[in-house]
Amino acid sequence: MTNAAFVLADSEGWEHMNGWGGGWMWLWGVAMMVLLVALFLWFVRVGQVPGGPVPRDPMDRARETLAERYAAGELSTEEYRERVTELQ
Repeated sequence: MTNAAFVLADSEGWEHMNGWGGGWMWLWGVAMMVLLVALFLWFVRVGQVPGGPVPRDPMDRARETLAERYAAGELSTEEYRERVTELQ
C-alpha cells in the first residue's frame, strides 16, 4: 500500500519538488556546514572569538605581578629593578 501511494504521488516521474532542488542541492548544505565548522575552529585557534578578551603578552602579566609585590612591600627596590631587568 505504501509503494502504491508513492507511485501515485510521483506519477509524472519527477521525484520530489517537481525536479527543482534535487540532485546536487544537498552539496550546498554540506558545504555550508563545513564552512561554519571551519570558521568556528579558526576563531578558537586564533583565540579572538568576537567579543572575547584580547590575548595578552605573558611578560605584561609578569611585570604586573612584580609591581604588585613591590607595592605590597614583598620586594625591595633593588630586587624589583633586578627582576624587571631580567624580564626585558
